[in-house]
Amino acid sequence: MFATIRKAILPLLCCALPGIAFAADLAQIAPAPTAEEAIAAASPWMIRVRALGVLTHDSGTINDVPGAGLSYSDTVIPEFDISYFFTDNIAAELILGTTFSKINTTGALGEIDVGKTWLLPPTLTLQYHFTDFGAFKPYVGAGVNYSLFYHQSEKPGFSNLDVKNDFGAALQVGFDYMVTKNWGVNFDVKKIFLDTKWTATSDAFGDISGKAKIDPWLVGAGVTYRF
Repeated sequence: MFATIRKAILPLLCCALPGIAFAADLAQIAPAPTAEEAIAAASPWMIRVRALGVLTHDSGTINDVPGAGLSYSDTVIPEFDISYFFTDNIAAELILGTTFSKINTTGALGEIDVGKTWLLPPTLTLQYHFTDFGAFKPYVGAGVNYSLFYHQSEKPGFSNLDVKNDFGAALQVGFDYMVTKNWGVNFDVKKIFLDTKWTATSDAFGDISGKAKIDPWLVGAGVTYRF
């Protein structure tokens, strides 16, 4: 009986062993994943911390006062952003940070200090990352900004300053340079197109209103970490 079983099994083993050996050989010669593949496999998340310069475009109007305009102060602030990679090339980035801006009149009214407002401008962009340059990883992006103005205060002679929250479009260009597979440096430039309305009460002119065309450039540099 055992002789019969042995005769039946031996031909099957002879057929199976070459396939097993061939699969083992393939496993030995299969190339190791590249650093980029290992990073992508590890996590789709990336974070950055930047020093950010907020450079405003001094433009605005005051209704019923021809030739009068507005100017805004520039600031440097810390900024934090989170990116999620849907693929190696496509990512979404959420930028978080807060700053303040001083508001002054210009033109026909001269330079009058109106007040100050704090600004929270969360910005979401959809990016395309170029992956053909090794450690140098440039990208472009476009998205939307929603600017929230809060803690608004007036200088003597003004009251009831109210800068309206509003949406704006955003364009972006930048690059990461990965020093290691996880750590890198980043440089980033964004243009926010923000044109909003404002109102205030002036001791000299009563209720006043107009448009504030802020349109800031956001220029940042910092550190990148890819999980």
